[in-house]
Amino acid sequence: MKKIYRVNLLLSLVLFPVFMTVCGQGAIPNGFNKSESGVYYKFHKKNIDVLHNVSSTTPIAIEGSILTMKIKYYMKIAYKDSIIFNSADMTKPFEITLVKSEFRGDIYEAFSKLHKGDSATFIINAEDFFMKTAKYPQLPQGINNKSMLYFDVKLLNIESAEARQKAEKDKAEKFKSKEPGKIQVYLEKNKVTAAPTASGIYIIVQNPGAGRLIVDGDFVKINLTVSSIDGNKIFSTLDQNKPITFEYGKPFDTKGFDEAIGLMKQGSKATVVVPSSMGFGEKGKKDSGGQDIISPYSPVVYDIEILDIKTKYENEEAIKQEEAIKNETANVALSNEPSLIKQYIEANNITATPTTSGLYYVERVKGNGQKASAGKKVKVHYTGKLLNGKIFDSSLDRKPATPFEFTLGQGQVIKGWDEGISLMSAGGKATLILPSKLAYGEQGAGNDIPAYCPLVFDVELISINIK
Repeated sequence: MKKIYRVNLLLSLVLFPVFMTVCGQGAIPNGFNKSESGVYYKFHKKNIDVLHNVSSTTPIAIEGSILTMKIKYYMKIAYKDSIIFNSADMTKPFEITLVKSEFRGDIYEAFSKLHKGDSATFIINAEDFFMKTAKYPQLPQGINNKSMLYFDVKLLNIESAEARQKAEKDKAEKFKSKEPGKIQVYLEKNKVTAAPTASGIYIIVQNPGAGRLIVDGDFVKINLTVSSIDGNKIFSTLDQNKPITFEYGKPFDTKGFDEAIGLMKQGSKATVVVPSSMGFGEKGKKDSGGQDIISPYSPVVYDIEILDIKTKYENEEAIKQEEAIKNETANVALSNEPSLIKQYIEANNITATPTTSGLYYVERVKGNGQKASAGKKVKVHYTGKLLNGKIFDSSLDRKPATPFEFTLGQGQVIKGWDEGISLMSAGGKATLILPSKLAYGEQGAGNDIPAYCPLVFDVELISINIK
């Protein structure tokens, strides 16, 4: 049975850096009712028998029910909605299991007031939510016992745990009956002549490779693509150009995968068809939200290329060598950084002088709006580049183009941004040239920004919100 965890509801709050000053904390909008436990609520649509104030035909949320809903929750900051989570941004329905209320007036009590088809707004105490429901170790900055959290909810469906379990079982049986036919269609379509192994996997060799076979304890470097039997790609190292290295003999993915690897050599390349009995079986494989990645009783297809094989000792020595090269490269980058920045300044005819921190601030368009300062929430369009002009990120490339929003001076962004944006006024445009100590330093970031890498940001300060 699919498990639906409360973390689905709380995850974005746990990850959300709450640095806010809440205005009008004690003011509750007109039109809301208040329950005895302190939950404020307003129904926009309510599927009940109004005459008798009961519902005989429309299911109501009860403990243990699986609720499918549209949900958005937010706080009122400067009298505007500051959205923390919106299920409309998800690619799949939002689901949660309704559990017993942990305390009077919690969000689960609010959900228990809903019938299928209802839509409502609930207001609950934010301090209680963060500390008791989300179980924060301490109250986020700006939240106190008068802060309120708003939930806009539309309940799309209610399903009992038993009904969900039966539906999952029926779905699994359906997949089980179709599996042999799917494998046969694949074999015929791809003209596979290879016989299955004793376990039932098919190994279709494109390159047999050379050298010794892989044995337990070897560290194996591979390119791997995982697909459904229908040809839908699930994962590929080729997409990010990041091969995987793993220790053979320890569980890695499936029994079928392990068996195939044990029959391959360095340079081997093969497609492996793995039936569910050697794959993910009757449970399939689910993502963190409980959605199927691989359905129950579904065969999977691996495209495997063995790039390298090392013993444990060889692997340890290779890691040491890679680390030494990385350190040497970082040291060279550190020593070259000042001259590279100087060359960039001269090549682009920049006359600005650096601040005491080393930031070069080049104003392009003077803003005529409010001045930015620490503690204010700003919206910024930006394009980030290396000194060679390579763009590594841009808010303008989003579809649609979406400004980046953060609170200035709270350490939510790199140091160069906190300093550089604070020199701007709304409507202004500028170029920020940052030494690595104001950017990502000795760690770098991702594949595009190595250690001790100076960066250039073209920024536009869209707006400033007073908090």
